[in-house]
Amino acid sequence: MLERIQGLPDNVFGIEATGEVTGADYEAVLIPAVEEAIVRQNNLRFLYHLGDKFSGFDAKAICDDAKIGLQYLNAWERVAVVTDVAWIHTAVKVFGFAIPGQVRVFGNSNLQEAISWLST
Repeated sequence: MLERIQGLPDNVFGIEATGEVTGADYEAVLIPAVEEAIVRQNNLRFLYHLGDKFSGFDAKAICDDAKIGLQYLNAWERVAVVTDVAWIHTAVKVFGFAIPGQVRVFGNSNLQEAISWLST
C-alpha cells in the first residue's frame, strides 16, 4: 500500500509504503503524485519512505517503478529513499547512478535528515 505523506515542504512530495506494494498502488497513488508534482514544479524532489511495516513489492510495482523513473528521467532533482531494508539500500546504491539527479539512502531513524536534505 502507498500513501502520500502530508506536511512536507512545498518543494517536496513523499510517499510511504506499508505492507506489499503493488502495481495498482503505483497506478492509483505514485504515478498521479509524480504527475501532479511535475505540473507544480518542473524538478522533482521525492521522499520514498519504506518503513517498518513495508514487506515488499510485487512484480508489477517493480516494473512501474522503472517506467515512472524513465518517463520523467530528467525531472528527478533529488530522491531520498528512507528504509532499513538492506537489499533496498544496496539496490539504490547500485542503480541510483542511472538517475540524473541526486539520490541518497537514509535509515528510518534519519527521516528528518532526509526531509531536510530534500528541501534545501
